[in-house]
Amino acid sequence: MLLLLIVLTALLTRAEETVCRLQGTHELPHFSKDADIIIGGIFSFHDSFLDAKPTYNVTPKPPRCKGLNLREFQFAQSMIFAIEEINNSSELLPSVSLGYKLYDDCCSTPMAIRAALALVNGQEERTDLNSCTKQSTVPAFIGNSGSSASIGVATTLRPFQIPMISYFATCACLSNKKEFPSFFRTIPSDYYQSRALAQLVKHFGWTWIGAIRNDDEYGNTGMATFVKAAQEEGVCIEYSETIYRTYPREKLIKTVDVIKKSSSKVIVAFTAYIDLEVLLNELLLQNVTGFQWVGTEAWTSAESHKREAGYRVLGGVIGLTASNAKITGLKEFLQQVRPSYTPGNMGLNTFWESIFSCTLPSQEKTATVNPCTGSESFEYINNQYTDVSDLRITNNVYKAMYAIAHSLHNLITCKNGPFADMPCANNKKIEPWQVLHYLKTVNFTIKSGESVYFDKNGDPAARYEVVNWQLNKEGKTQFVTVGLYDDSLPEGQKIVMNNISIAWADGQHKVPKSVCSESCLPGTRKAVQKGKPICCFDCIPCAATEISNMTDSIDCVKCPLEYRSNEERDRCILKDIEFLSFGELMGILLVIFSLTGACLTTAIAIVFFRCRDTPIVRANNSELSFLLLFSLALCFLCSLTFIGQPSEWSCMLRHTAFGITFVLCISCVLGKTIVVLMVFRSTLPGNNMMKWFGPTQQRLSVFSFTLIQVLICTLWLILSPPFPNKNMYSFKDRIILECDLGSAAAFYAVLGYIGFLAAMCFVLAFLARNLPDNFNEGKFITFSMLIFCAVWITFIPAYISSPGKYTVAVEIFAILASSFGLLFCIFVPKCFIILLKPELNTKKHLLGKMPSTSHNMLFLEVILIALFTRAQEPVCVVQGNPEFPQLSKDGDIVIGGIFSLHSSWNGTKTTFETVPEPLECKHLNFRDFQFAQTMIFAIEEINNSTEILPNVSLGYKIYDACGSVTLSIRAAMALVNGQEETLTDKPCSKAATVQAIIGESASTPTIAISTTIGPFLIPVISHFSTCACLSNRNQFPAFFRTIPSDYYQSRALAQLVKYFGWTWVGAIRSDNDYGNSGMATFVQAAQEEGVCIEYSEAFLRTDQRENILAIVDIIKMSTSRVVVAFTSHLDMEILLHELALQNVTGLQWLGSESWITDRYLASAEGYTVLGGAIGFAIGNAVITGLKEFLLNVHPSDDPDNPFLKEFWESVFSCTLTSQHRTDNINPCTGFENLSEVNNQYTDVSELQISNNVYKAVYAVANSLHNLFACKTGQGPFTDKTCASSTKIEPWRQVLHYLQRVNFTSKNGEKVYFDNNGDPAATYELVNWQLKDGLTEFVTVGYHDASLPAGQQFTIKNISIVWADGQSQVPKSVCSESCPPGTRKAVQKGKPVCCFDCIPCGAGEFSNTTDSIYCFKCDPEYWSNERRNQCILKAIEFLSFDEIMGILLMILSLFGVCATIAVVTVFFRYRDTPIVKANNSELSFLLLFSLALCFLCALTFIGQPTEWSCMLRHTAFGITFVLCISCILGKTIVVLMAFRSALPGNNIMKWFGPVQQRLSVFAFTFIQALICTLWLSLSPPFPNKNMTYYKERIILECDLGSAAAFYAVLGYIGFLAAMCFVLAFLARKLPDNFNEAKFITFSMLIFCAVWITFIPAYISSPGKYTVAVEIFAILASSFGLLFCIFAPKCYIILLKPEKNTKKHLMGKMPSKSL
Repeated sequence: MLLLLIVLTALLTRAEETVCRLQGTHELPHFSKDADIIIGGIFSFHDSFLDAKPTYNVTPKPPRCKGLNLREFQFAQSMIFAIEEINNSSELLPSVSLGYKLYDDCCSTPMAIRAALALVNGQEERTDLNSCTKQSTVPAFIGNSGSSASIGVATTLRPFQIPMISYFATCACLSNKKEFPSFFRTIPSDYYQSRALAQLVKHFGWTWIGAIRNDDEYGNTGMATFVKAAQEEGVCIEYSETIYRTYPREKLIKTVDVIKKSSSKVIVAFTAYIDLEVLLNELLLQNVTGFQWVGTEAWTSAESHKREAGYRVLGGVIGLTASNAKITGLKEFLQQVRPSYTPGNMGLNTFWESIFSCTLPSQEKTATVNPCTGSESFEYINNQYTDVSDLRITNNVYKAMYAIAHSLHNLITCKNGPFADMPCANNKKIEPWQVLHYLKTVNFTIKSGESVYFDKNGDPAARYEVVNWQLNKEGKTQFVTVGLYDDSLPEGQKIVMNNISIAWADGQHKVPKSVCSESCLPGTRKAVQKGKPICCFDCIPCAATEISNMTDSIDCVKCPLEYRSNEERDRCILKDIEFLSFGELMGILLVIFSLTGACLTTAIAIVFFRCRDTPIVRANNSELSFLLLFSLALCFLCSLTFIGQPSEWSCMLRHTAFGITFVLCISCVLGKTIVVLMVFRSTLPGNNMMKWFGPTQQRLSVFSFTLIQVLICTLWLILSPPFPNKNMYSFKDRIILECDLGSAAAFYAVLGYIGFLAAMCFVLAFLARNLPDNFNEGKFITFSMLIFCAVWITFIPAYISSPGKYTVAVEIFAILASSFGLLFCIFVPKCFIILLKPELNTKKHLLGKMPSTSHNMLFLEVILIALFTRAQEPVCVVQGNPEFPQLSKDGDIVIGGIFSLHSSWNGTKTTFETVPEPLECKHLNFRDFQFAQTMIFAIEEINNSTEILPNVSLGYKIYDACGSVTLSIRAAMALVNGQEETLTDKPCSKAATVQAIIGESASTPTIAISTTIGPFLIPVISHFSTCACLSNRNQFPAFFRTIPSDYYQSRALAQLVKYFGWTWVGAIRSDNDYGNSGMATFVQAAQEEGVCIEYSEAFLRTDQRENILAIVDIIKMSTSRVVVAFTSHLDMEILLHELALQNVTGLQWLGSESWITDRYLASAEGYTVLGGAIGFAIGNAVITGLKEFLLNVHPSDDPDNPFLKEFWESVFSCTLTSQHRTDNINPCTGFENLSEVNNQYTDVSELQISNNVYKAVYAVANSLHNLFACKTGQGPFTDKTCASSTKIEPWRQVLHYLQRVNFTSKNGEKVYFDNNGDPAATYELVNWQLKDGLTEFVTVGYHDASLPAGQQFTIKNISIVWADGQSQVPKSVCSESCPPGTRKAVQKGKPVCCFDCIPCGAGEFSNTTDSIYCFKCDPEYWSNERRNQCILKAIEFLSFDEIMGILLMILSLFGVCATIAVVTVFFRYRDTPIVKANNSELSFLLLFSLALCFLCALTFIGQPTEWSCMLRHTAFGITFVLCISCILGKTIVVLMAFRSALPGNNIMKWFGPVQQRLSVFAFTFIQALICTLWLSLSPPFPNKNMTYYKERIILECDLGSAAAFYAVLGYIGFLAAMCFVLAFLARKLPDNFNEAKFITFSMLIFCAVWITFIPAYISSPGKYTVAVEIFAILASSFGLLFCIFAPKCYIILLKPEKNTKKHLMGKMPSKSL
């Protein structure tokens, strides 16, 4: 009862009796001195206290303090030092002496409040009337060290407006001038410190940290601000643990385990030094070292931690402290303290005995053991008291004392005062509120030069030193200042580090690293690890063509099309520009060949010009020859237009120039052929054909043929000309500069026309086959056209498949090859004759009268053509009027009630010039009046009951709080104290307190009531205060409620939002404890559910309209369509009115239980805005008889009650007082009937909260009933006693029974309280629906927090009406979900719910909605077009099912069939001369090997297997060698046969059938040996080529050994070369028998095909490589077949008359060829 007695002593009343007695033990200060003006002080002289748990059997003893705090003794002595210094000053407060009273709060909030009340009231045991008029309060006081205690003291003394200056309370909440109008401090707010710590952490690059905090306002508020600021800086918290000095060791061990298991190496500790000391001891026990600690000013410079053991754990600490200072004379003052100077001072005596371990004599005892002499000295004592090296906090006490002194000085020296009707304050009677005025404007400079002033929130300037714990040379810990923090500086410049080396944890010299994940280097992007904070991420390399050029980039950026990413993926570089340039080797070689060709052509032209009159020039149509040479020179030169960077002109010139010049060439050749053919035809009798083929006709034909090509090219250039193009799609790493054809049809038309003319040449050459050999050019033209066709047929697949510059190279190669073919085939033989064989350049020879030597140049032609290849004092006077209840009734036991019968009040700004007027309440609150009447109804029902509290009557006192915290506290104090104007002994002996208080409706006033009444342990039961903070039994031990905590409601709301798929919501809350605490829990739960808050706005009904308008604007401009409103119904009413005015509709509202079932809000206007609202409500109930009771209320029941009169007048718009009557207001008749009224008071359809009041009254009644029903000897108190029924003590007895109450109400609901004083948490989910024009609250679901997770939420099968009457759930997301195939990339500076959907890169996929990152496909897989799955890459190989494969297979089989047909013919006619003469054995072997060659082409088609890969090249190599060996054998035999015919030559014996077989076997065996070694050492094998193309796999045969492959080809080439040589040697043999020309012809095709094959083979990708190889095999095989066997089959089948020995022997004129 001690605290209760203190407050009772402090009643604001005037006693009629001359004596005021103090109830209980009086409080005496630890240090005191009397003077003109007394300054109070509250310090924690002890660290803790022995708190015996109340047993409710005996009166509790006063708490006993323990653990002397030397540091706080220094603070107290600094205050005394400052007072003595001021008293000795002639400048400050002259002729005025200051005294002091210093109390000990033992680090306890209740004891701090007790000390504060003692300072305010004084503590004389007896007070007579005269002393009651003496100034009794201190004008200001200094204290406390802790934020929690400061909050408790500031809240309790707020109505008295006594200035309080704290030197060490840093909680940011104390800056709220609405709640703490008279609070000041000389240490910066934690708001600045928290943000400074976050910036400090970021400064050192720590993004992954642990957090330790005090479990009180200081720690929780400071850490909350730090966490918020850290998140803004991109710092993540791995864990956040709470500690407190009174925690059991088990909890500390758990915290240490968390630290040990953590991966972060940096710990931010937001604790008091005493609490950290407890944790430090446990860390030392477990040897937990190596962590980098970051500290707050509360402990960073605490001397108690400087011991060696402390440094082992905390060494290298870096943190913030107030600036150090030097106070001259303080050290001497501290050392001169003696207990003998102030006898009877218990604080100093205890201090002295503790320091010197001796005992001072006292009145009760005589020192016998080690008595103190009184002459002990502090000179050699080194402890926290005597140490003045670190006076950071001590200086704050010093400044606080001087701030009060300067304020008093300004007040006393006032000349033109600031107060109304009183220029200056009365110096003899200084009021605290006057001191408060001067303290706000104080501004001075102390001796050290530091300016002292307070901002509008009572805070000083925010400056800190950054200190580091280092060891000095003696090995002792010292605090080294390594930097400064000044919040007044611009962003980015607030932290200034000194050029001083910092010692880190474990003695390291480098900044320790503490990150969850290493920074992602440029070239990668961050992908947040699922279920972890954003600082924990994986580094995903950017895909090809994407880059990130910053460390820790969120996403990769695609390079522009003309750029590609470098190998590091950290920048875009221009793609390599690829075109065939003059500077590269290939371009140089082609230029050389082109110029060589042009020079050769020029040279030939010169030769022809000089020898123009010779027969061979004249006979070969010299005019067309010169035109042909001119066109060939142009052909060689036009190939240069293909080299170099494509331009508009070069693109248009390339193909058109080539097409026209080549047509000109062929036209000339065609003209020459026609002329020759016609000349010989015209020699027949009667034939006069040459007149149509004269020079004019020749020119005309050449012009006509060329003109057609010119027309085609002109149309091409006009309609769709070629143009330079940047091909950026074929290759991702380079740009191909190419000439786009414009029209592919025109291009192929040009080529087709050339092909058509070439075909004509073939026809004419065929017709000229029988003309005389010496003169006829037909064979050379046919030869050149064969080269042309072989080159350009090979060109088409190579051109289509060759990428980039190789396309151009292949085209140039084709131009040059065909041009050289024409040049060499037609002109080189003639030049040979002109220059080397002039004797043959005669008319006689040309006319066939001499042997023809035209074959002499054939071998040279073939060799030349084969050269082209490359690819965050007691007073008894009531000050003011006494407080009376609005509704009251006396009874044996009185229950208090506090309701907001009015919703607001007229607030006037305090001017500090006059005594403030009492607050005037306004706006009747019918809802809370219903609650008050429900309480009265329940009390009347209990009084009329015989079952509960029989023979005991309950009374009530109900006060109006008007929605004000201040009025709530006044009402609570009135209920505790009583408000009799005079106090006598008789009423003093009467129980003056109520047994319990029911109220308030809001959380903030309830917190204030519980904080103020808490020390008296009088039960407070709230019906509507839901703040989760009220469940804290340490702070609110006597609080109960009949409504669930917001903790459950907030989490339920978050689950509801998630249930409906809303991830982007707005949040509105009341700016009080109810709204702030509830919304904080909601936000935390929402974040856990993945829901983001777009905005979170707070307001109160008392705010200016501008604030409300600003919130409405935010709602209107927001993109979220769902608003969660955690407000009281009164606040919601104000917001609703403004929303309706601005017609803000269409939003889906989610409401808390405070307003969701409020009938007043559910008006027509309310439904327009809130229609479809959904939210949680307390279960409805029916209270029988309540409606009739409410309707029976009448002002006649209590005529003197002004409230009932006001109620009646307000409801019926009349007046009960004649003086208030006007023309507009009718007098009340008294016959008005409430049953005809429909408002919140009379409406009993929604009695959720009224039922809570009803249950609260019954809970108190049942507790009292159990108390009275106690039987002696069976009671719960000491010696099993029961409570005295004549003197009930609420703090001990009623509270005991209330904690154990358990009953069932009339409607079947069980009522009980858990350990925190909370009921069971069950809610109904209600939906606002319109039925018959009225709003109904339809229950659509339930929530029961007692059920397991996942089963707590139940939706009924009832359709829900949404905003705007929609039947479908509205959508509210910041960004639409990312479909599979994309990944989320958080938008910079926005919450995680706002993201862009980035398509996965090629080869990446995501198969879930809202995937955080894309996964790479396995090498054998590729992402599909939608990038939502990996599909097997397309397998590419030349198959039997595709057109190309089918065509090649048909050609192959056709070749086999043709070969078999030839075999059949040869076999049938094996006895004929032509078969026998051409070595039939070798011919059949050759045909067999050719059939195998055609068949082996089939091994290249189909999916490569191990066997097919080994078979492909080896089978082809062996069979082709077999072919060539047979040809070689045939040629040798023929050559030797004619040589053996010379006299004396017997060489044929060495080339008989055996030798022929042996030579074929030997040649073939060498190839077989090469193939065997190849297969043995490094055989070909099937390979999946996944590097050439990213989107498909090329199934191919890896050669195994490229050397072996080229050895096989080389060997074939070697044999082919031998054939050329032998054919050259056999050039003069008889034509009818000699096969040499056909062999040479076939070898020429072979060489042309295989030389063209090499660049095509190297440049053609995938299956085209195989196709080119098959084409080469087939082309060369067909060449051999047709060149060697077709002529013979022609003779056998069509010219049998020539198949005679006589003809073969040359005895008949040859006409066959």
